[in-house]
Amino acid sequence: MDAPEPEAPDTARSRAKDKSPWNWLLLIPIVVPLIPAFFNADSPRLFGFPRFYWLQLAWILLGVGTTTLVYRMTRKRGEH
Repeated sequence: MDAPEPEAPDTARSRAKDKSPWNWLLLIPIVVPLIPAFFNADSPRLFGFPRFYWLQLAWILLGVGTTTLVYRMTRKRGEH
């Protein structure tokens, strides 16, 4: 049985050179959780949880949403 052929080098290079402006959106889920003003209070509470805890979940959802949006906007047409 033959091993699958490795990916062509020019295909890998084209992915590395993707200069889409959509990629800048990936900075949002990195920078936003680093702003201490978001965590500097106990209220509002959500279902009894202080702001810090429910914001952690919000940052995860923000990261997943942003990553999904960038992926969909930057994938090449014709790929499945």
